[in-house]
Amino acid sequence: MSRSRRKTKKRGVTTAASEKRNKTDANRKLRRFNRQKVKQGESSFRTKRDNSNIWNFDKDGKVYDVGMNSKDMRK
Repeated sequence: MSRSRRKTKKRGVTTAASEKRNKTDANRKLRRFNRQKVKQGESSFRTKRDNSNIWNFDKDGKVYDVGMNSKDMRK
């Protein structure tokens, strides 16, 4: 990965390293809800977007940063 570089000067607006725990919890909640619906005999299920709100996750998205130097552009 020594030659791997970012192509745009974007960086995350966050202090969180990952959203893995948020995604795990959301998917677990979704599977549990749908499993209960199957046991009740219903045929309408929720989707990921119905179940979780991505705006409540730890990361806040990305922003364009003009001041990034060559060291910051490395992956």
